[in-house]
Amino acid sequence: MKKLLSITALTLFTTGLVQAKQLTKEDYQQAEKQLSATTKKLVTGTVEYPHWSSENALYYRSHTSEGNRFYRIDAKSKKKSFAFDHQKLAEALARITESDINQHNLPFTTIHSSEQNVITLSIKKQSYRCDITQYLCQIDKLAKTSNELLAPNGKHAVYIQDHNLWLRDIATNKTTQLTTDGIENFGYSTNNAGWVRRSTPVVKWSPDSKKLTTFKHDSRNVGEMAIVSSAVGHPKIDVWKYPLPGDEHIFKIHRVVIDVENAKLTPLDMAPDDHRSTITDHVAGRDGSLLDIDWAEDSNSFAFVSSSRDHKQATLRIANANTGKVKTIFTETEDSFFESGVQGISWKYLEKSNEVIWFSQRSDWGHLYLIDLESGNIKKQITRGDWTVISLLHVNQDTGKLIFTGAGKEGGDPYFHYLYSVNKDGSNLQLLTPKKQHHRITLADNGQYFLDRVSTYNQAEQSYIRSTENGQSFAIETMDIAKLLQTGWQAPTPFIVKDRNGLHDLHGLMYKPSNFDANKSYPVVNYLYPGPQVGSIRGRHFREARGDNQAIAELGFIVIEIDALGTPGRSKSFHEFYYGNMGDSGIPDQVAAIKQLAQQYTWIDDSNVGIWGHSGGGFASTRALLLYPDFYRVAVSQAGNHDNRNYADEWGEKFHGLVTENERGESNYDSQANQLIAKNLKGKLLIAHGTTDTNVHPNNTLEVVNALIEANKDFDMIMLPNRGHGFAREPFMMRKRWDYFVEHLMGAQPPKEFTFETLK
Repeated sequence: MKKLLSITALTLFTTGLVQAKQLTKEDYQQAEKQLSATTKKLVTGTVEYPHWSSENALYYRSHTSEGNRFYRIDAKSKKKSFAFDHQKLAEALARITESDINQHNLPFTTIHSSEQNVITLSIKKQSYRCDITQYLCQIDKLAKTSNELLAPNGKHAVYIQDHNLWLRDIATNKTTQLTTDGIENFGYSTNNAGWVRRSTPVVKWSPDSKKLTTFKHDSRNVGEMAIVSSAVGHPKIDVWKYPLPGDEHIFKIHRVVIDVENAKLTPLDMAPDDHRSTITDHVAGRDGSLLDIDWAEDSNSFAFVSSSRDHKQATLRIANANTGKVKTIFTETEDSFFESGVQGISWKYLEKSNEVIWFSQRSDWGHLYLIDLESGNIKKQITRGDWTVISLLHVNQDTGKLIFTGAGKEGGDPYFHYLYSVNKDGSNLQLLTPKKQHHRITLADNGQYFLDRVSTYNQAEQSYIRSTENGQSFAIETMDIAKLLQTGWQAPTPFIVKDRNGLHDLHGLMYKPSNFDANKSYPVVNYLYPGPQVGSIRGRHFREARGDNQAIAELGFIVIEIDALGTPGRSKSFHEFYYGNMGDSGIPDQVAAIKQLAQQYTWIDDSNVGIWGHSGGGFASTRALLLYPDFYRVAVSQAGNHDNRNYADEWGEKFHGLVTENERGESNYDSQANQLIAKNLKGKLLIAHGTTDTNVHPNNTLEVVNALIEANKDFDMIMLPNRGHGFAREPFMMRKRWDYFVEHLMGAQPPKEFTFETLK
């Protein structure tokens, strides 16, 4: 009988009757329809790229049934109109660019209006000025170039040339050299944080545009990083300064103030600072502005914060902009790392009353405090309670009114943002956003009005203009998702589970296939980004697509993402949970969450779990496979910083601490180094990196690969030639990721070499 059964099984196998499930091209096409390239077109009534003019007019782009349209709304009169005649502007731009331009899909995202009946815009990095009465466009010769930082008055800009700072008069094009002693590796306003480099100078203009403060950037003794491109013939070698955790020498900034009218440079009377800021991994904002600087309204002084190398100390100082004299006000120290806000720097210099609004998490929650600048003492705690201030957006020095976003005060989802106002003495705290949903706020510069975009994960967005003074509001757009729903599209399902210790509520999103069948059992794909500066779930607002999460689910998976312990936006202790142990990365919470969900839902197969992530998620997905080899079966790991001793000094030293070694030569960084536990690999690992990644150097991945080879482990690897850091959703990489989970987690065969039609 046994022999007969064996022959029967062999016959079935050899005749092809027993074979892996085959996913078809049509299955992948159905998944592709869940990507934003398709879903975004089915949503109208959006408010995109909003910004306020100085006249309390809101400009924005909206996707309509006729294509993209630009609108202007006067907040006071409530008048809504097209920002311009779209057909006439398309024709005007077509003439000057000598190209076809479609009025329904204009090739720019934002416009600016600094004078009546004239708008400025950019197409392919070229700026244009357009008269919207005669509809004549011309190249904007008065516009700043991409490597300049414009003064507030728009009349001049600064740029770097030969390591020195220069001033250009926008109207006349006359240039003036502002500094003369800058040299290679010790130049002015250098925009280099190691992992990020830009040509725009790092400065902070005074309100009157007559002065600026910047620094001389000392990298003379800092170590170098190198990237080699691939090509036929001699490769291009890119070498630049890139300090690492534990290096003896890191970037130093020698602070100066410059009187641009007289080209007079005054060094600040202080020792050089470590290259640090209180919220980010470098000292420059997105536009190149120097962070942690706040000028007085009269431009005679400015406040600034010096952060220690280990990020534990933040020292507030006041500088005299005419003499360079510096007064130290106070220093705040944290056991882990100090931050001055959750999203954006949230302190403000009040020179008129000789005070500062200060953000601190000294109570374990992020709150605002009023500090006396004469004594350095706290005069008043302005906000309090088991909730957090997210961002201080506006302070009126004359009235003492503050406007800020906060989270956790209204109950429900602790990540939903709301807008509040309060007096600096802590009185009259008012909620300005009434709906119990997530609010995306764009505040006018004068603080009188704000755009309020209101939604949740599964409730379409409604947009309002509201007054901060009298509470009056009016609707401007209502998102229409009817066409999206007609395709069978579905929103992710929010859920709440407990952390590994059963103490905290963790919030997550679950994605199910549109043909979901509760009688089936589905393998799980866990997407994660461990932070600590953000979490896996980016934004609590409605989105028609969240990466390729729903697309992967459509292939026959349950996709799960949670914001674990260690992510920001809640208490300080929640955020700093794995400080000094970045190897944790919230992975035990991911495991605990999936197990809890599997107990709740029989259709979740927690014996068949895969995981993927990019950058920090690339690190964490590999680590999850190595730490929990009996739980995670498959991982796709992309561009991972697998050992932060090979990543930017500011990052590792902030979240893991300074490098130390014991007498046996063991480092405190060993606990987060993936290559040291490569021998644990049991499951299937696809590891990928771009060969010219200047953010996370490919050596991070190669160290793990070498350890896997030494441990004689099977794995798969993709090195993407001449790719930087942002290849996560390139068509090839996305297809390989889908294929890997289909083949190794589902046990099915993917269609061969599927091509994404919508991503061409």
